[in-house]
Amino acid sequence: MTKAAPETDIPAGIAAAPEVQAKKKDQHQAGKLQVVEFLLGKEHYAVDLFDVREVVEYTSITQLPNTPSYMKGIIDLRGEITTIIDLKERLNIMEKSNQPIENSRIIVLDEKITKAKTGILVDDVLAVSTFERSDIDNTSASGGREDAAINGIIKKKVRDKDQERHELIIWIDIRHLLRDIGEV
Repeated sequence: MTKAAPETDIPAGIAAAPEVQAKKKDQHQAGKLQVVEFLLGKEHYAVDLFDVREVVEYTSITQLPNTPSYMKGIIDLRGEITTIIDLKERLNIMEKSNQPIENSRIIVLDEKITKAKTGILVDDVLAVSTFERSDIDNTSASGGREDAAINGIIKKKVRDKDQERHELIIWIDIRHLLRDIGEV
């Protein structure tokens, strides 16, 4: 699975190479933010690229008994049991996707932030993008309430025909969400 822009692709099943990791670190230190953009329903979301190990295609999920509804179950990812969390359900997003679940993607999180191997189920992964810190609105992210699961709103410039407009991307603090459910 490869998306449009070659420099921002995350091929399914491939982790970032060491030179990409070094580039990420340089950009992070330079006041830039790198995120993995994905869809939940029709809305665009993002998580920090440093929190992601890889993106894999959907695979059959084995449900576990007596777990919260957002905990979809477990998968065997190259011989390792990985817990899968349905991010849409965890964030109480009621909008259903028009695509079958088999077209979904799993964002496998970096084990440095999780106690166990963990992945989040999303409708689709769009790209890896780099933004300036000035492109992020942190003041309106909580919508008037204290919701520490949202880091900010990223304003992405998009050209639509001959006009430039901003697309809004909700930047999620995945570490906070996982801490709330006991995964970190």
